[in-house]
Amino acid sequence: MTQHETRAARHHAALAAAKASPTQHVPRHVTSAEVHQQMAGDSAMGRFNSRLAVLITRAVGTMWAAYVFVLIAFVSLPQALAAFLAGDRVTGITWLSQSFLQLVLLPILMVGLRVIAAAQDLRAEADHETLTALQQINVQQLQILEALDAMRQQSADR
Repeated sequence: MTQHETRAARHHAALAAAKASPTQHVPRHVTSAEVHQQMAGDSAMGRFNSRLAVLITRAVGTMWAAYVFVLIAFVSLPQALAAFLAGDRVTGITWLSQSFLQLVLLPILMVGLRVIAAAQDLRAEADHETLTALQQINVQQLQILEALDAMRQQSADR
């Protein structure tokens, strides 16, 4: 059974348990540490690869990296511009697409993705708090209904 199939089976089992006894269900909060563990696994090499990837992503995914990449791209701009003006449009377009756009947009997109992910994490935490409160309200309502039902049955037995 693959890791995905195992995770899907656990999800279906947890969903069935929540449906079977909703008063016992507690909404869970999935943290980034759990996601890292699921993605990389428990092996030392998996943890190393995950940490290295996150470290590189954090270093490259900054506006400072974008500024450095702009400076690097501008180093070859005079040669690309001279070639372009001399009629070599391919070199000019290649510089624009490869040296500038790809190199500079990469860290900018990564920064944007980090901002979006942070916003999603905050929404997930707020949703988790709300779902936990709603679950507690539902449990209390079920307890009240069970108590009312018991009182109704006692008065019917008299």
